[in-house]
Amino acid sequence: MLVKKIGIDLGTCNCAVFVPKRGVVLKEPSVVAVSLIENKILAVGERAKEMMGKTPDNIKVYRPLREGVIADYRVTQAMIRYFLRKILGYFRIFKPDLVIGVPAGCTSTESRAVIEAGISAGAKQVFLAKEPILSAIGAGLPIESSLGHLIVDIGGGTTEVAVISLGGIVSWKSVRIAGDKMDFAIAEYIRKKYNLAIGEQMAEKIKIEIGTALPEKEEKKMEIKGRDLISGLPRNIQISSNEIAIALSEVIEEIILAIKQVLRDTPPELSADIMDIGGILAGGGSLLRNLPKKISQSIGIPFKLAKDPLFCVARGTGAMLENLEIYKRCLVAKK
Repeated sequence: MLVKKIGIDLGTCNCAVFVPKRGVVLKEPSVVAVSLIENKILAVGERAKEMMGKTPDNIKVYRPLREGVIADYRVTQAMIRYFLRKILGYFRIFKPDLVIGVPAGCTSTESRAVIEAGISAGAKQVFLAKEPILSAIGAGLPIESSLGHLIVDIGGGTTEVAVISLGGIVSWKSVRIAGDKMDFAIAEYIRKKYNLAIGEQMAEKIKIEIGTALPEKEEKKMEIKGRDLISGLPRNIQISSNEIAIALSEVIEEIILAIKQVLRDTPPELSADIMDIGGILAGGGSLLRNLPKKISQSIGIPFKLAKDPLFCVARGTGAMLENLEIYKRCLVAKK
């Protein structure tokens, strides 16, 4: 089947690729391994992530996207080219059109870098759209209606909070606090309390397996491995989910503060709609256990998880690709 249109959720932690009529066809970590001696790409995605924290001096593992935007242009371009080749193969008749999601607070320079990376990687045209809009579309919200919809997209590098009505963003805030900061908070908590150093991958594993936003009566426990900061030797400890709730409390409070700031800037008519409808959580960071409940308690309006929150932006790019005429005013930039 010839693929002429592709949607990409270019996330800080994970990238998802959407093809119309086929759905999400690819989900890989946003990680690239480079050989410094040969100056060439060794691995992208899952294979590169397996190398994190384990490489010799002559191999460097990059995460080319930081806080939702391009931190390393050349490596990002190589990563997009890898995704396109994986879907289209090496021999293609047509160059595809791309729709790529960018943070709401993305600057014109950052937007231009994404467009140029897409064109250099082999796209015919690159359309950019704001992630809160794509998330809302992917979550099934009727964004063209006059009702106010509150969407909170917690990704790896950024949390995007927006109130959407009549196809546009009425009030928004983008904070560079999300899944990565949660992992860092867990690692810092363990370092300070247990004098144990753990890596990024272990911190992420703890968050996924036993992480919670609220303390629980029946807490989960997990054995973790790291390096003792005093002796320098490997050591095991057992950690509980309630300890992770303590470790994550400050990060979650900052996300809640961003939501409150957006609601303060929202017109009263839309605030009334949000009180009735509630808010929607999307993005990989929203999968933290008990997070909707924690935010609902703090803000006083109901929050619920979108269906498949990890793929909301990717599904939104797909809907936009299939209806570019309808959604053309939602685009940030095009080339």
